[in-house]
Amino acid sequence: MFQEFISAHPLSSLIASPAPFPLYPPAGSAPWRGLKDSVINQITTEAEKFSALPYPMRLATDFLAFTRTGSRKADEDPYFFRRRKLCWAALRCCVDENASLDDVIDGLWCISEETTWVISAHNVNPIPGAPSPAEYPLPDPDRPYIDLFSAQTGMILSIVSSLLRNRLEAAAPQVLSRVQRELRLRVLTPFMENDDFWWMGFRRKDLCNWTPWIVSNILVTACLTPLPESAPLPSLMERALLMVDRWLDTVPADGGCDEGAGYWNMAGGALLDCVEVLEKAAGNMSELWRDPKLRAIASFPLKMEIGHGWFANFADCDARPFLSGERLQYAGLRLGDGELIALGHRHRGTVADQMKDVPHLTRLLSFLFTPDPEGVPSRPGDVWLKDLQVRLVRRGRLALCCKGGHNGESHNHNDVGSFMLYADSEPVILDAGNMTYTAKTFSDERYSLWNVRSAWHNLPLPLGKEQLPGRDRRAEDVLCLPDGLALELRSAYGCGDILSVRRELRLRDDSLVLRDRIETSKSGETAWVFMLRFRPSVIGSTVESGPVRISFPEGFSFACEEIPVGDPRMAANFPGSLFRILLTAPESQAVDALFTVRTVS
Repeated sequence: MFQEFISAHPLSSLIASPAPFPLYPPAGSAPWRGLKDSVINQITTEAEKFSALPYPMRLATDFLAFTRTGSRKADEDPYFFRRRKLCWAALRCCVDENASLDDVIDGLWCISEETTWVISAHNVNPIPGAPSPAEYPLPDPDRPYIDLFSAQTGMILSIVSSLLRNRLEAAAPQVLSRVQRELRLRVLTPFMENDDFWWMGFRRKDLCNWTPWIVSNILVTACLTPLPESAPLPSLMERALLMVDRWLDTVPADGGCDEGAGYWNMAGGALLDCVEVLEKAAGNMSELWRDPKLRAIASFPLKMEIGHGWFANFADCDARPFLSGERLQYAGLRLGDGELIALGHRHRGTVADQMKDVPHLTRLLSFLFTPDPEGVPSRPGDVWLKDLQVRLVRRGRLALCCKGGHNGESHNHNDVGSFMLYADSEPVILDAGNMTYTAKTFSDERYSLWNVRSAWHNLPLPLGKEQLPGRDRRAEDVLCLPDGLALELRSAYGCGDILSVRRELRLRDDSLVLRDRIETSKSGETAWVFMLRFRPSVIGSTVESGPVRISFPEGFSFACEEIPVGDPRMAANFPGSLFRILLTAPESQAVDALFTVRTVS
């Protein structure tokens, strides 16, 4: 996409001004003075919360906790607190010219003094043959790496310096020169001189959200920082955008994000960030907005929305993710899509909401200076993403989301053929989703975590076997039905004794009909897993759970496990407990099982 555009419109002819190139209004200017009193009060309130607490130390032993105990939070808690405190202090100074600048000066200085801007979980040495993190668990300041958050730190420091440049030059000019030195040393020079970082796409083709997310932040940093003559802004932007093209090559034509709707913020949303920076630097980009894949990516969250804040949450996606509503509105306005604008309006949130996840200062500023159009009410319909093999069907009070795909997807759960069912836009048969990341999450021990295993998804366990990870563990003979999905799951289990697992899901006005036909080469038990939101009760061959009743074949046994949700990330979506039921068929080589899920009044 970008290669074609740049070939027709060289950036050197579109970008006349050298960096630094202003992207946001400076403190005290008319846009800041024009903010509503309610918005200014929100900024002041949040800034006061953080000003009451000092900048925390970022300790070597906290960094080491990742390799010692698997904890990411030990390093990430002080890391992100520092950056949030700096952002709120800077915003307060932007809306109040009499506010103290000291927290801004201290924040810029202490972050500049960090040995690395990389978080402990991403500590790698990009030099081929270098020691592994386990052998060399502390960062090497002479070999700076660019991860998601070092790039984001560059964005934050460059924006804060730009917004408050006049006051900083008067109060402590050495702070600005120090920040610019660190931006060049840690972000801009490694970006221009190193081709070894995997997310650049030179050495690896299996890219993910890292590429657009990092690039979007580097583009902001480059626009706001004086650059050497050897790396002018047009050259840097071209190099960056061609990396995004390599990521786009991995995105299916349907625009689906296999990491789920929650990761759209970092993938599709970051793509929009790149386009916005290019628009600010080079002018109208209407040609890019006509690109079919960009349009499909922008609308993906709209296709996955269930309602009441819930989204279809395959993989590591949270069931109630925070979405950048302003990004959705930005895309809707550029595309002339009222429903996308309306989705953004529903998820726009407050000023404080923009900083609850990692601190996207760019999006908070866009939130402040972008109007909030409501768009038109959404009219959700059925969805079929043929590349991602995700199907969403709505009938009456019910919504069904089911998937094919494979078990080598980004942020994968072993969930080929799994489904979720919602009644009145609330989950009743669910995917437990994500938990707080630890060292196990992206390691060889990933599939020791219960929430990613097929035995804790809405799937059969033929001969007691779970699905296995890998791209070759995939759905076959996938057929999109007018009211659901049919597919063969045999390959997902990787077991020669499992001859066929044919699943068919159909949604009617008041019920889901699920039929599984399983054949094995030897006799054995097959159990079916249903993950439930509400405590179940069994009567004969039916299970009642909240607003639904599940009918299962006679002769099947019933068992229930209550799963108290102790993980804070999962508890944000599902406080209390989840319930895992097992419906087990008598031993056989062939089972034709019919389940019906009906709503109850």
